[in-house]
Amino acid sequence: MLRRRTISATRSRQQHEEIAAYLHSLIESGKLSPGDPLPSEAELCEKFDSSRGPVRQAVASLRTEGLVSSGRGRRSIVLDHRGTSSFDSLLSATTLIEDTKKTPGQKILRIVREPADEQIAAALHLSPGDDVVKIERVRYADDLPVMVQTNVFPIAIGERFLTLTEDSESVHAQLARSGVKIDNVVRRVRVRMTTEEEQQLLQLEESAPVWSEELRASTFQGEPVEYAECAIPGNMADLIMSNVRGSSIPLKFELVLP
Repeated sequence: MLRRRTISATRSRQQHEEIAAYLHSLIESGKLSPGDPLPSEAELCEKFDSSRGPVRQAVASLRTEGLVSSGRGRRSIVLDHRGTSSFDSLLSATTLIEDTKKTPGQKILRIVREPADEQIAAALHLSPGDDVVKIERVRYADDLPVMVQTNVFPIAIGERFLTLTEDSESVHAQLARSGVKIDNVVRRVRVRMTTEEEQQLLQLEESAPVWSEELRASTFQGEPVEYAECAIPGNMADLIMSNVRGSSIPLKFELVLP
């Protein structure tokens, strides 16, 4: 009996993901526009030979993303939205740049093995003074400098990057290929004025603002993998939020007042 329930649950999860992917494709391709209703539960059940449970799970996942309305006894409606970012594009600068249809590039400023200061040690669950690998780079979209980035890794993970070159495979692609899987990312983004070094590297005026981002990445088990900081010119990024009341929002927007 236990085995039967396990197989049934696995099938439901697979159906839920398949149905959600299908609905995503209808919205992203423009076959369903804002204001259009989703296919009915009966239609989706018939198309996927499914019960109503996986169909409702799929629609609920789209609702959480802010793509469709709550329905409340009627068909859910496609909402006006600007799409969502993939996990990889929020983790990897290479993927983020590729999403703009530009060619990602980099200039390595320095790669060092050095003792962790208190901030980095706390972020990576290390003791101050433990060795880490720090990579400082300028990232490019075609020939345009778009980001000054610092990535820091515990020595056991980052030692492989001490020989990184500007032609090397993406850092995060190398990690994934070697079995280091990042499943959780926490980001803090603020707006501040540029430093003198950033002005030179990003070709900015003295008064130009930048998006200043701090990132902490870990495995599914919570093991820290990476701490990163980056600065992006203020006119080169938009923050877009699509929220639905009653759905969870994995975003905290707060005022930081003096």
